[in-house]
Amino acid sequence: MPRSLSHSAPRRRPMFAALAALLAAPFVTGAASYSNTFDARVLAAHNAERAALGIPPLRWNPELVESAHAWGQYLATSGRFEHAPERRMDPEGENLWAGTRGYYSPEAMVDGWIREKRYFKPGAFPNNSTTGHVADVGHYTQVMWRDTVQVGCALSRGRDEDVLVCRYKNAGNYRGERPF
Repeated sequence: MPRSLSHSAPRRRPMFAALAALLAAPFVTGAASYSNTFDARVLAAHNAERAALGIPPLRWNPELVESAHAWGQYLATSGRFEHAPERRMDPEGENLWAGTRGYYSPEAMVDGWIREKRYFKPGAFPNNSTTGHVADVGHYTQVMWRDTVQVGCALSRGRDEDVLVCRYKNAGNYRGERPF
């Protein structure tokens, strides 16, 4: 069973939705080039959801990829599952996901965060959850945060799990601000 810090489990999207996202990637990605197909698919999954609400697309940032990769490697090799220490001078947003090694597609991984929208309600952060628990929507609000313009993600392989770390600039989830 996959996990994120909010412990929501992603569901698999229908095959046609995943194929549509992949085919639409060049039109909704907001980036000129990618280091590989994984990058393009993760970015497209983020931007498809943002486009559905009219939020500008994210651009891929290789420096955020490096940062995400370093933390993901630490998590995958240590077996830990926790956010990186906060960078006070240059904060980055961060979403974490982990699930059975080799089982989930990049779209399913990101969808685990996007599915949190079922608990989202408009308003100032952190009062955005119909459940009363910000952990039930915090990944979704970071994906959708209006002031976030860049993302970089990396997949690391542990013994039993894949670990996806995505880093965001500008960081989101600021107390008292509206996500979008």
